[in-house]
Amino acid sequence: MTNREPGKAGGFGQNPQGQEHGDRGLPDQNAPKATEHNSNYMKASDAAGQNPPVCTKRDHRAKDRIALEVLSICATAAILVVCALVNADQTALLSLVVVLASLGVFFATYESSSPRLRDIMPTVVLAALAAAGRILFAPIPDFKPVSAIAIIAGVVFGRKSGFMVGALAALASNFFFGQGPWTPWQMYAWGLVGYGAGLLAAIPAKAPKSTDNSRRAECGEDRSPRKQPLIERHAVLIYIYGFASCLMYGFILNAWSILSFYHAQASDLAGILLVYATALPFDVAHGVATVVFLVALYAPWRRKLKRIKSKYGME
Repeated sequence: MTNREPGKAGGFGQNPQGQEHGDRGLPDQNAPKATEHNSNYMKASDAAGQNPPVCTKRDHRAKDRIALEVLSICATAAILVVCALVNADQTALLSLVVVLASLGVFFATYESSSPRLRDIMPTVVLAALAAAGRILFAPIPDFKPVSAIAIIAGVVFGRKSGFMVGALAALASNFFFGQGPWTPWQMYAWGLVGYGAGLLAAIPAKAPKSTDNSRRAECGEDRSPRKQPLIERHAVLIYIYGFASCLMYGFILNAWSILSFYHAQASDLAGILLVYATALPFDVAHGVATVVFLVALYAPWRRKLKRIKSKYGME
């Protein structure tokens, strides 16, 4: 009786010749293709290992925007110093032109980044809340939440959003308080408060260990987990920055008022010091109010805004 069990010699449906070739260890027809594929993969891997990471055009554009923003900030501060030193005529007009140009640079760089609607909406809403808060607390001198909200926007959404929130809040709220030549300077100073908060939030708690990692991070190819920001490890820094940024805000506005309105009366050092001494209590009150609003709003708002940012995939 014929044995038809599979796997036996002479079994039904069995190819003895194929079995013989398999026993002799002849190479498979697909083996050359697999070998060629492996060699190509090894060559590609070697080539990838030899070439260092190259920054993309997008990274270069981002660096150019940062350089342009820093240049506009320094140019505005420099024109104030130069006008004060040389006692130039038409300082009010000259400083106004420079600060308008600086604002134009920031608005242009924000627009050139092609933000999506989901990226714009939090900035607009926070700016509206800051403007409404300034109007709501109008009876209390210099007790306003604008700086605190701009700082929160800068920490969560970055330096550009922080600047836009501060600048737009000043512009919108001055439709209630009154527009004037001070409006661009308030936009600029409050924008810098939010811009500085974004820069502070970008500082890592620990520096990179090697130059290779820093090079990959600059090119956006570092796949290691992001380092904890410095302000998350030391939360008190945000309150210190809030108070110091308000003093910086007052310094800028006082410098503009000296050059624009009190130029003749405050041409000497005694007059300049008198102006700053008169404004110091109001600047301190602004700083204390900002710290109070940060204590009340920073932790819950930051937690909720980061959840929104993560949910909708905002950069």
